[in-house]
Amino acid sequence: MAFTFPDDFELGVASAATQIEGGDTANSWYDWYATGHIPDGSDPSVATRHYELYEEDARLMESMGIRHYRMGLEWARLEPEEGVFNEEVFTHYRDEIQLLQSMGIEILLTLHHFTTPLWFEKLGSFENPKSVEIFLSFVKKVIEELGDLVSQYITINEPNVYVSHGWFLGAWPPGKKSMKAAFRVMTTLCVCHIRAYTLIHDMRRCNGYDDTMVSYAHHMRSFVPLKRYNPIHLIMTPLFHRIFQSSISRSFLTGASSWPIGRMKGIRKGLYCDFHAVNYYSRTAVSGLSDGTLPHVPVNDLGWEIYPEGIVKNTQELFRLANLPIYITENGTCDNEDSFRNRYISEHLKMLCESGLPVKRYYHWCFTDNFEWLEGVSARFGLVAVDYATQKRIIKKSGEFYIRMIAEKGISENLEKEYCKQAYRLDTAHVTAAPDATEKQKKQEKKHE
Repeated sequence: MAFTFPDDFELGVASAATQIEGGDTANSWYDWYATGHIPDGSDPSVATRHYELYEEDARLMESMGIRHYRMGLEWARLEPEEGVFNEEVFTHYRDEIQLLQSMGIEILLTLHHFTTPLWFEKLGSFENPKSVEIFLSFVKKVIEELGDLVSQYITINEPNVYVSHGWFLGAWPPGKKSMKAAFRVMTTLCVCHIRAYTLIHDMRRCNGYDDTMVSYAHHMRSFVPLKRYNPIHLIMTPLFHRIFQSSISRSFLTGASSWPIGRMKGIRKGLYCDFHAVNYYSRTAVSGLSDGTLPHVPVNDLGWEIYPEGIVKNTQELFRLANLPIYITENGTCDNEDSFRNRYISEHLKMLCESGLPVKRYYHWCFTDNFEWLEGVSARFGLVAVDYATQKRIIKKSGEFYIRMIAEKGISENLEKEYCKQAYRLDTAHVTAAPDATEKQKKQEKKHE
């Protein structure tokens, strides 16, 4: 397992505004909570109170040796009414970014990460014919206010997850179940990304900056038929892959319509990413248009398969479309007891570092435990634990491991022995393995390597 990071490969952490900040009740996810859609009753207007405690979190990040941070903006805070921007909130974000930069921490800024202002939702969200112009107005204001500080941007986070959950499954805001609407919104988001990409470059270039880097964060998965000899599963696997992933890969990158993404009026073919931004977590066993898991495979606490090979397979899929640098903008796992996270991280990093791909950044999801959408605060992905009653931050064992990896620029045999000898759980039933993996588990894990 021991390996060294390439010279230009660096570790960071990621977060999203609504998941950590607290204090805002004018966004779509607070409304989703207020109308009873979060099973554990977690309130996103509390979260980790990062909006108040950002200085403490910045100092903690600095102390851990973290030098790359993917942070998000809360659109609803910045534009609480259509066309009315809150200058105090822009000042707050400016202060936060400058504090982090004074600590040597480089910012990758996300403009849209699943949440929208309530006024935008009431206008029909991204189904509104004017939604592209509304979104671009927001982007323009952000670059006017923060563009002198930040050179790296994510326009839209995981458009496929946002659309599939919000417009197809109806599990997220706005809670619709329409494949036709889902495809239409996905096309609109593609236009939003491409036009935002162009706008950000044009505005920063006019102000004398030539270091602009823009992409969107693509949630990617590996897909396999649930049953290898079932003809329906075999047919649905490439279809699921196209609808959820490959059409987005091509259209968002090049501006070319690729079904189910429709014709994009006014968009010319070109190259609309400066780097590939990959969010990777798991593999899907396909039987229909829903997630599934193979039997007898390692899983995390949410039942997602742990499949490290997929991070390279999916990154290679994007890299074949364009020779661009690669940022892993999210990778991590729900491990509430922090009992296998080190192994998960180390196996995924080893795959990346030995892939030969030009991977420049790895942003672990996430820095602290946070509000994990429908899972509320019951699902813990952080390197740093949060006691939600006191808001106290405590570095986990996996956080200690991350600190050591950053300092040592890799994983030595001693570091692996001290931190990574951990057992996974098997099956979606979450059967807990003993500290030393049983012979049955070892055979199962070997089978799926």
